[in-house]
Amino acid sequence: MNLKTEKLNLQMADITGSKFEKVRAEELVFDDVNLANTKIHNANMSGMVLDDINMQKTKFSNINLSNTSIQNANFNNAQIEHVHLVDTSFTKCKLANTKIANCDLTDAELTDCELRGMKINGILVEDLLKNYSDNQ
Repeated sequence: MNLKTEKLNLQMADITGSKFEKVRAEELVFDDVNLANTKIHNANMSGMVLDDINMQKTKFSNINLSNTSIQNANFNNAQIEHVHLVDTSFTKCKLANTKIANCDLTDAELTDCELRGMKINGILVEDLLKNYSDNQ
């Protein structure tokens, strides 16, 4: 692919409706930019850093997030379906009122977690632990 090389320095510009196809666009800097309703398909975004971003109502599908770090994020009312989280860790996360259904939790481990009100198949975990310790 023979590409025309050109550096753009756009400031105070409206490029709404623009289309980028077969473009090499590495090491771009976007600051104070509105990308609402932008569609990105078949893109290599490895090593990308997203900071102070509003991604409400964003849809991710067929995404490889291996070795990704997500910190200080708000996932309220998010739906996470058909996702592989093998060897994933959740540390200092608020998972109150989270529903986990039809999931493979083989070798899953909870350590130093608040379990008040947590149920497994409708049974309070506190009751299960009390019953277990009473029978030891």
